[in-house]
Amino acid sequence: MLVKIRKFFGRYLGKYKLFRYPYIFLKLFFTEGFSQAIRKVEKKFKKKDITDTEMYQRIFISADILESQKKYVFSYQPKISILVPLYNTPENFLKDMLDSVMRQTYDHWELILADASDQQNNNRYIIEQYQDPRLKYIVLENNKGIVSNTNEAYHHASGEYISLLDHDDMLADQCLYEVVKAINDGFDFIYTDEITFKNYPQKDCYQPNLKPDFSPDTLRSYNYICHFICFSRRLLMEDEALLDPDTEGSQDYDLILRMTERAKSIKHIDVPLYFWRAHRASVAENVNAKPYVVDAAKKALQKHLERKELIGTVEDGIISTTYKITYELKGTPLVSIIIPNCDHIQDLKTCIDSIQRKSTYHQYEILIIENNSKEEDTFAYYQEIKSDLITVITYQDEFNFSKINNFAVSHAKGNYLLFLNNDVEVISPNWIQEMLMFAQREDVGCVGAKLLYPDEIIQHAGVIIGIGGVAGHSHKNYQRNDYGFMSRLQISQNLSAVTAACLMIKKELFYQVEGFDENFAIAFNDVDFCLKVRELNKLCVYTPYAELYHYESKSRGQEDSEEKIARFQGEIALFERKWGLWSYDPYYNRNLSLQNEQFNLK
Repeated sequence: MLVKIRKFFGRYLGKYKLFRYPYIFLKLFFTEGFSQAIRKVEKKFKKKDITDTEMYQRIFISADILESQKKYVFSYQPKISILVPLYNTPENFLKDMLDSVMRQTYDHWELILADASDQQNNNRYIIEQYQDPRLKYIVLENNKGIVSNTNEAYHHASGEYISLLDHDDMLADQCLYEVVKAINDGFDFIYTDEITFKNYPQKDCYQPNLKPDFSPDTLRSYNYICHFICFSRRLLMEDEALLDPDTEGSQDYDLILRMTERAKSIKHIDVPLYFWRAHRASVAENVNAKPYVVDAAKKALQKHLERKELIGTVEDGIISTTYKITYELKGTPLVSIIIPNCDHIQDLKTCIDSIQRKSTYHQYEILIIENNSKEEDTFAYYQEIKSDLITVITYQDEFNFSKINNFAVSHAKGNYLLFLNNDVEVISPNWIQEMLMFAQREDVGCVGAKLLYPDEIIQHAGVIIGIGGVAGHSHKNYQRNDYGFMSRLQISQNLSAVTAACLMIKKELFYQVEGFDENFAIAFNDVDFCLKVRELNKLCVYTPYAELYHYESKSRGQEDSEEKIARFQGEIALFERKWGLWSYDPYYNRNLSLQNEQFNLK
């Protein structure tokens, strides 16, 4: 009887969105019991989008909550030293900044103001009006620049944790409370989301910088962390300057690189708790206000690479103030390019021709996995292209993407595997090098590329877990040259997964995770594979510098038959049983929508 009930709901209710959650509940009820079914479905419901207004309410919380935070006593109450260099700060900016610190619901802090302003200012008078011993005002005889002035403030700091605040910016009232909560959870480097404003944060906020959790390759592409940071003083080496004068202009970037290198545990608070004021002289409004920051950033990155013992050169990225690191290749290892195929010879020919004609890396082999082709032209083409470089291997069972690729790897001679669809066409001549330089790193597992539809629209720029219920392609349907959300379409970065339409990995890692899970015959096999690799504490990297056209799914058609839809639903259920119902992707942001790939606010 139970089997019949399960079959009934699976056949009739699983197809229809209206019955999606009851269907999931019943599946979980029969497989995992009542309590687990309730817990998981409740978690699923929590993934629904919230409005823009509700997102801003996460920043501007109620007076009752702020009052309860003031009364809360943490088991560990570190002193937070907030360092602010002042230089000819407009009075209203200074007052706004001071007021935002004075309103903090966590009160064990000190604000150290190092003032290098010209003589004609009212800074001392304004600060003295607050009559708060936590304010330390230091007058500097000479203006030696932001680095030296901030370092002078640091010399007067007595806190166990250090934070930086610009003289014209502001903090949300609960900022330090949330930071100290993270410190009590064992984190020694904390950063928050941030948002830009012009006059009044509660009235004219715009352009929220909603960041991913710690992502080293994203950070090497640009300073996505920026504001607000707080870190343990123990992360600074003895006698080490807080800010490096050699990186003036991008001194914060250099500091973040150094501190994250040493931190034992990094916490991202996904609420915009730092208000970055935009005005004509600020980088928030116009990066050209400080053009020297780019050279300083590249210098900071080069020093970072040296400390990490990574050999590479830092260059300008696709977008101004983003950066591209070209890592030095270790030798010329053999790359095995694995291409499953069933007929559609024109697609395959386009793929093979583009590899041979355009690729500037020549140490590769191509394995074509023949799977149930019917047309004579297909086999004639195989005979035509067979060579020392190209091998055709027959796999006779029904189509199962995972099984085919696992079978192919047993025939691969290379130490690096490059899984490739037969319906792609190479655009970037150095596509293999751009992927291989990441795949060679010890901390990297899977590497993916930028894939375009033939009309120059984005098909794939990495995978976001949770979109559409399981996973979706980042920035899908953006234009090829769009910046994307916070420039993320055009930078190398870490993501939870990439598509196996073009995926590179070390062969030894492939075997370590036992290859693709053959239960995923059609869908989500690549996402599952990447998540298994991530469990080895390896990173997934997306690079926009390897571009290919993707004619997507031509060779097997769409999921349009009842049988295909049922199989697709089954693989969704399998993914959810294996990985749970994702509430958010650590490389995305909880404030972004899971309803589409457009990086819309919830």
